[in-house]
Amino acid sequence: MPSHALPAAFAPFAEPKSKVPPRWIALFATAWLGIWMAQLTPVQLLLPQQIDNLLIASRGATQTLQSDAWVSSVIAFGIISGIAGACALIAYPLTGALSDRTTSRYGRRRPWILVGTVVFAVSLVALGFQATMVGIGVFWSLTIVGFCIVSAAITATISDQVPVRQRGFVSGWVSAPQAVGTVLGLLLVLILGLGQLVGYSLMAVLLVILALPFLIFTTDEVLPKVLRSPFKLSTLLKGFWINPVAHPDFGWTLLGRILVNLGNALGTTLLLYFLMYGLNRGASAQDDLLVLTMIYLVFFIIAALGFGRLSDRLGRRKMFVYLAAYLQGIAALLIAFVPDLTIAEVGAGLLGLGYGCYMAVDQALATQVLPSSHTRGKDLGIMNIATAVPQAVAPLLGAFVVASLGGFTALFVASAIFAVLGGLAVIPIKSVK
Repeated sequence: MPSHALPAAFAPFAEPKSKVPPRWIALFATAWLGIWMAQLTPVQLLLPQQIDNLLIASRGATQTLQSDAWVSSVIAFGIISGIAGACALIAYPLTGALSDRTTSRYGRRRPWILVGTVVFAVSLVALGFQATMVGIGVFWSLTIVGFCIVSAAITATISDQVPVRQRGFVSGWVSAPQAVGTVLGLLLVLILGLGQLVGYSLMAVLLVILALPFLIFTTDEVLPKVLRSPFKLSTLLKGFWINPVAHPDFGWTLLGRILVNLGNALGTTLLLYFLMYGLNRGASAQDDLLVLTMIYLVFFIIAALGFGRLSDRLGRRKMFVYLAAYLQGIAALLIAFVPDLTIAEVGAGLLGLGYGCYMAVDQALATQVLPSSHTRGKDLGIMNIATAVPQAVAPLLGAFVVASLGGFTALFVASAIFAVLGGLAVIPIKSVK
């Protein structure tokens, strides 16, 4: 190959230098709004309700879930989420690895964004038709596979196209739509009184509408076939293991992300059950959940965008991760030891502030500790596992803690412990301040 051709040929692996424009960020944020709404609205409301309704029907049309039987619902939810989490363990790094090797004329990431969006949307609609636990488990797992494919591909565009000095702010636009999408999805389902099928179908339609503009109106660097790594299954499987001794900063970032996200998931995925059975607010629990989510939304957005940009300007990430983890721990402890709705509202604000800061800054941090520019998609896919899997296992783990280790107080104490440990895990990182 002529030497003068090397710079252009290696452009897909080059570190980006030019800032992405506001139009790119707007399309990026819009796509994430659709992705988060389609994933989190089912997790927070539609899927637990679907499982509850199925369990109620199995007990008799006139019988409802009793306060001592709610654990069975959470366990069913946890098992289904755990199966989906196992699928995410494979889908995230596999999608990333395949997109790293994709030589389509449309780029490396865009074909996978399209595939993921289609699988995600179709699976959501199919999920709405399910009336058995097996059916729910199968199609929720397919839904999560679609979510993993699209989110792995679009996350990789940060490392591909966004320079380091802009990544905190851009990562904030991954995080802020997460809170907006959750609230918007809940509002649409609750205010419009949508049923199971219509609720899932609406999320699918909004996903497609909001994700496609990014796919259509942004560009993606094409990988020349001559630069594509050979595809060998053995090499691919070996690539899923990144030696933490050889790449300690990656290992510590991954560990911290697992711990903080597990702490956050323990404190949020059973929130509806906490309101219903911990605070005995069964009749108003859904409305209370919406209020808490709205408070969380406001502080989450402020933190994600504000602290993300501030970390860019200061050139520092770790201090913000510490702060974020400890704020989440304080929020969980408040709810643990003062089980009151007003305190829960204060906790929601602190949790939003902490997790919003964490999601923006830690995402930027993760892009700066990747082992190789040639495997960004696969490596970020592994990082994304640390977000999806804790959310999948938290309902089952949380149900065990509540049922066996001290009720909701123990649940929120565990949430605080995991969050604080996650903050401590970034201390050994050396390559990023």
